Amino acid sequence: MYLDKVVLCGSSAYEQKYFLSEDFNALPEAIKDELKVMCVLFTEDVGGILTLEYEEDGTLVFNVTADEEDLLFDEIGSVLKIKELQNTKQELLEALEIYYKVFFLQEDVSELIEGEDE
Repeated sequence: MYLDKVVLCGSSAYEQKYFLSEDFNALPEAIKDELKVMCVLFTEDVGGILTLEYEEDGTLVFNVTADEEDLLFDEIGSVLKIKELQNTKQELLEALEIYYKVFFLQEDVSELIEGEDE
């Protein structure tokens, strides 16, 4: 169904916009709101463009880019902020991976839950 990376959502400090892929409109409103706040605060804090993307295997990754001329982009802050979000939002990020694997990759949910326990 999906062969390349699939974008879940993103935020741009340059355009001051947030984007949620239409493929994920079925997510609960609370999850969509949490993603929006997380992405917008990230780009407000460090600048650049943040996208949350699924890799082929369903792993959710943070992808950060910045214009070469952007002297205000905080590259070190970006790395630190991602690590912080991966820790503080671990449960949300894991749930989003399971959601993607079940509904998009058609994986068996019981296998995913057993894999989490290991």
